[in-house]
Amino acid sequence: MKKKLLCVLLIVVMLATTVSLIACNNNGAGNANFVVPEGGYDGSAVTIKFYHTMGEGLREVLDLYIIEFNKLYPNITVEHSQVGGYDDVRETISTEINVGAQPNIAYCYPDHVALYNTAGAIVQLDNLINSTEEGIGLSDEQKADFIQGYYNEGKQFGDDLMYTMPLSKSTEVLYYNKTFFDANGLTPPTTWDEMEALCKRIKELDPDCIPLGYDSEANWFITMCEQYGSPYTSATGDRFQFNNDTNKAFVKRFRDWYQKGYVTTQELFGAYTSGLFTELDPKEQRCYMCIGSTGGAKHQVPSPDAGQTGFTVDIKPIPQVNPSNPKVISQGPSLCIFGKENPQEVIASWLFVKFLTTNVDFQAEFSMVSGYAPVIKSVSSLEGYTNYLNSSNNIIALATKVCLQQENAYYTSPAFNGSSMARDEVGNLMQKCFTATTNDVDGFINQAFIDAVDECEYNS
Repeated sequence: MKKKLLCVLLIVVMLATTVSLIACNNNGAGNANFVVPEGGYDGSAVTIKFYHTMGEGLREVLDLYIIEFNKLYPNITVEHSQVGGYDDVRETISTEINVGAQPNIAYCYPDHVALYNTAGAIVQLDNLINSTEEGIGLSDEQKADFIQGYYNEGKQFGDDLMYTMPLSKSTEVLYYNKTFFDANGLTPPTTWDEMEALCKRIKELDPDCIPLGYDSEANWFITMCEQYGSPYTSATGDRFQFNNDTNKAFVKRFRDWYQKGYVTTQELFGAYTSGLFTELDPKEQRCYMCIGSTGGAKHQVPSPDAGQTGFTVDIKPIPQVNPSNPKVISQGPSLCIFGKENPQEVIASWLFVKFLTTNVDFQAEFSMVSGYAPVIKSVSSLEGYTNYLNSSNNIIALATKVCLQQENAYYTSPAFNGSSMARDEVGNLMQKCFTATTNDVDGFINQAFIDAVDECEYNS
């Protein structure tokens, strides 16, 4: 026990020292109360750096719209770089903050921002959003145009202040084998009770199958908390709140599904369950439903080899506890702005973020190339985009359409330094409980929850 306490004290001292050093090296750049200078952007020449994860196709779209942005602001130079994946962006910036070399703008997820905020490096956006300086703030119409679930993600850090702007989003949907469903008179489920009955029926039709694949255990756990209205985490106070009877009950229920062969997950299957869903070899195991991201829709379509027969894929929202109060996760990149000594860099960064997030043409084209949903509602009024959403035999467009139809159902979890740990732990908890060999299921699950909270508190 003494050794554990000493380790905890050492970690606390190290973290405090690191944060102090970051804050000092940041030269006061992180300004949570950024004050917009009188007159706003003064037209001076500034260069802003933007870190993201875009592939070649999206970079080409971005380059085209940087040209359009420069027609409005010819003295703002935008330099952008693909920095690997999301975790690579986070790790690179975390290192650069130590020496004040962070970019001006970056792709981010909420837990990234919570980490950056330990150094006070992120610009709080409310003064920019609400600025009355010409060309700076968002109009009432622009604010109302955002899909509110996406927009509100930017202020989930415990103080109701805005730290990010949404760029493009995805969610989870239910992909299902429509050919198999139609042939057997099956109906896609709208509730988890219906899902359980459906899995039982499919297992009777094909005993060797696993009816359902669910890619993310963590998303499943957190979504069930939202659907039940059960505590998960909090950005303030007692942060790790997921050890409760409601959550234990649904974990026990889904463990039973796993034990009966009704469901598997990405970690338990060893790969994305889309591979199980798109399997065409009748000698191989398959599933007939898959819950996964709309951003990965292209991977949910079978590719028949010579002599094989494919099937039709359709998409529905994921099942709900209460269909009249649906909850579905909001995912996908947002944009954050980092503090700089020159306030004109911050304003220039904001103008570019504002341009990307409110420009209808950019949002439409970025959505069609990325497969992610736009974050503003007015995109749907574009004839070309409407035609895209209604195009036949386009699984990416269909996934985006289902994504947009759920604009009132989106939730995001509280973000704080340690929230990613909670996400990892509840995902691990699901795996442990599903696979455990024990005669005391309740006791095992109860201890698994205790251990998961302990891990979160110890490591955060």
